[in-house]
Amino acid sequence: MANSSRNEVYFTSERDRKIYVTKKVLHYILVYAFLTILGLFMIIPFYYMIINSFKDAKIYENELLNSNLNLFDFSSMGLSLNNFKAIFNLKMGGKPVNIGMFFLNTFIVSILSTIFTLITTVLASFAFARINFKGKNILFSILLATMMIPGEMMIITNYQTALTWNMANTYSSLIFVHGVSVFYIFYLRQTFQQIPNELYLASKVDGYGTFSYLWKVMIPIAMPTIISIAILSLMGAWNSYVWPNLIASGENPIFGNSMKLVSNGLMDMFTNSLTGESNDTAKMAAALLVTIPLFIFFLIFRKKIMSGVSRSGIKG
Repeated sequence: MANSSRNEVYFTSERDRKIYVTKKVLHYILVYAFLTILGLFMIIPFYYMIINSFKDAKIYENELLNSNLNLFDFSSMGLSLNNFKAIFNLKMGGKPVNIGMFFLNTFIVSILSTIFTLITTVLASFAFARINFKGKNILFSILLATMMIPGEMMIITNYQTALTWNMANTYSSLIFVHGVSVFYIFYLRQTFQQIPNELYLASKVDGYGTFSYLWKVMIPIAMPTIISIAILSLMGAWNSYVWPNLIASGENPIFGNSMKLVSNGLMDMFTNSLTGESNDTAKMAAALLVTIPLFIFFLIFRKKIMSGVSRSGIKG
């Protein structure tokens, strides 16, 4: 038998020690094997996108027709930049396509939707964590239950609402759809609940109001979690494709500029709406360009994201 004291483990026999070590080794082998397989499933599509973004379109089409796609065959890759050149030389109706407008729209929507998300998340999380009111637990349970609703159903409802309110091809339709996240509310509420309630009572003695306590005490303590929510929200808005493609495919009725985001804008440019034919290698090059800013952004702020995740553990 093995007896443990803090981090030290003692064994009554050599046989027990060998059994313990064997189980420990097998445990690590299984865990790392599972994580490796999971990592490959996540990395391979990204790797596939990168190598094919440098291929000539005809070579890629021939490989598809002949079912001869090889992820590790670099001979046909050629390191051609033609796909990237095509992105910056796009024309529609004989006029150059303003790629900068796609990026500007994406930047505006990502920043404003993130700010709006933070406001709603902080206020709702604080209310559910600290303020006592009738039906709080029931209301919170209902909010959590909405996470079980398929996203496709929400898209249909949001689309009908946006059309009814004449919000199609507007910034508001792209921003407000990201404005409330039940998951972020639950995520931040868990962090708020870990803050001792004595601080709230002490702030009342010091004359702090509810919002003063939230602003001067709760938010600074929960800042790592709030930063991680802001980063994840920004990345989600930047990567959004289905909703912008549905609600923002035309021009803004007020400003007259294209409302396409960089995700759906670049993809649509390489698809023939009449024949359905598409330049897949150029699409992959466009997807790579869209991904690079987020990848750099994540590398810069990855420590803050991990810090926020580690500090928001669920209380048992």
